[in-house]
Amino acid sequence: MRSLFFVTMLRVFFSIAVLGIAKIGYAHDAGATMDINGNVASFTGFALVSCTNTGNIPTDHLVASIRDTSPPQDNLLVNLQIIKGNRAINTTDPVSGDANFSPEVQVQGGNGSYLLLVNKTGAGARSFIVSYHCMAADGITHTDTDILVYQFE
Repeated sequence: MRSLFFVTMLRVFFSIAVLGIAKIGYAHDAGATMDINGNVASFTGFALVSCTNTGNIPTDHLVASIRDTSPPQDNLLVNLQIIKGNRAINTTDPVSGDANFSPEVQVQGGNGSYLLLVNKTGAGARSFIVSYHCMAADGITHTDTDILVYQFE
């Protein structure tokens, strides 16, 4: 069980590292598979996204969405929550396994750390991609963005 957790964590960190290095067009995407054995309905991933100035341009908000990349399965959806301070928001990919992301959501919290959670609606393995971007007030300028995964179980 511990070795499976270790392998899963390696995959997550590898995905984040590879996607973080690529940063094609300032894209920040990370993906993994939740509950690889399919038996943990309460599976939750927890990361902190750190948003900081780009030069003298401060972060205004974090915007994110999630996409279920697994084959379709009835009544099994992936969710994403963003929390910062006393603000929180949720989004769900409404169609399991299609090619579209969930509706994009944002929390306006300025520079600092945003709590990002991913989970699913029931037991079953789900692969997903999260797209996340720290943004300036103009909604166009990307500010510096880093992520650190704390929990994936």
